[in-house]
Amino acid sequence: MLTYSFENTGNDSLYEYLYKCIKNDILRNEICAGYKLPSKRSFAKNLGVSTITVENAYAQLIAEGYIYSVPKRGFYVADIEKNIISPTSYIKNTQATNKNFTKDTTVKYKYDFTSNKTLTGSFPFYTWSKLMKNVIADETYDMTTPSDSAGVYPLRKAIAKHLYDFRGMNILPEQIIVGAGTEYLYSLLINLLGRSNTFAVEDPAYSKIRQIYEVNNVNCVSIPIDDDGVDIDFLNNSQADVIHISPSHHYPTGIVTSVSRRYELLSWASKKDSRFIIEDDYDSEFRLMGKPIPSLQSIDVSDKVIYMNTFTKSLTPTIRISYMILPMPLMELFYKKLYFYSCTVSNFEQYTLCRFITDGYFEKHINHMRIFYKKQRDTMISAIDSSSLSKKVTIQEKDAGLHFLMALNTNLSDDELIKKAAEYNIKISCLSQYYYNKANAVKHTLIMNYSAIETEKIYEAVNALANILL
Repeated sequence: MLTYSFENTGNDSLYEYLYKCIKNDILRNEICAGYKLPSKRSFAKNLGVSTITVENAYAQLIAEGYIYSVPKRGFYVADIEKNIISPTSYIKNTQATNKNFTKDTTVKYKYDFTSNKTLTGSFPFYTWSKLMKNVIADETYDMTTPSDSAGVYPLRKAIAKHLYDFRGMNILPEQIIVGAGTEYLYSLLINLLGRSNTFAVEDPAYSKIRQIYEVNNVNCVSIPIDDDGVDIDFLNNSQADVIHISPSHHYPTGIVTSVSRRYELLSWASKKDSRFIIEDDYDSEFRLMGKPIPSLQSIDVSDKVIYMNTFTKSLTPTIRISYMILPMPLMELFYKKLYFYSCTVSNFEQYTLCRFITDGYFEKHINHMRIFYKKQRDTMISAIDSSSLSKKVTIQEKDAGLHFLMALNTNLSDDELIKKAAEYNIKISCLSQYYYNKANAVKHTLIMNYSAIETEKIYEAVNALANILL
């Protein structure tokens, strides 16, 4: 049976590393055409990895034509032509012309506690590819027909039903606007609401949100938060017309906006026609304890909440499909004012996602990922508790989302902590980095993202972190 070591996977996920190992062996002719590969279950057991890791590696190899499957018989190496053109000569001939292009200077870290992306190996590639084939076979006409500016109707209908079934949100498909990433949707909103409005963001907050508003030349103010959410008194005195919040799980603090504060926000919005609340529900699917928190949109009776969510977080970072739900007055304005915009997501992807939802695969995937990420979180906390960090740290907000805070007892500044970690090929971030008003910044608190660290490497990563922080 084939055997590979996973000790030096670098920045690759387990399935990516396994895929590359098998691919390289095929290209080197160490695995010959017609060779029968091990079954997924036996191969996974032999390698000490999960079955889904092998499944995703095989799916990628099938997609690229390196192997093929025979029903009820197994997986076999395809007959790859030997007389293929080597890319080496092309690379040599193009080196001179590429001198002036910007090089990728991104530092690759051995352990990254800052990434909140989901692991690509957890994505059901096989199911997605099967649905893509079905869409090609069944939706040929619709795929080649320009969609509505808001996106294809079947997908919006599927999203509306999903939100009703799992979040109790009663909305019309017509209220849903589909776009390639939330950044694009923010820009649409600015054009829809008007650039003369003042936009407010939470402080601390994910810096990209403020950057998007500023690059679109709109006035942006920061509103401090307390344990219940954004400071209402500060908001009332800010002259803001629109506030951008994440009430179900604030990033980076993890705070959940209290019920009383939610109604105070709705009251604030109802006092002026120009006021609206943008509810960013970016990772609501991953509440690990208890039931999902009802959205602010679901208790809004004044049509003041613009709801936003993305499939990028729940599926994979490369599927750039997000959506927003407009209140009725803004929905009508959108079709009058911005009807000429083209939807930025291909019909092919939209119809594939539609089937992924309506056929029940999205629900199954989310349930699987909740279990997986709860295990990730529990493993991370267990690793901290068993390390030398245990007596030097305090874990906060560990029951919501894909990260938690870890307060550290140290004399080092946050900049010194980050620099020291980087010297040992470890990337960390501190809560203080996310404050716009640095005078209010909470120091010596790390943001522990665990979603992008492979389970098998968590103990190793935590011990490495402990060795350099203490």
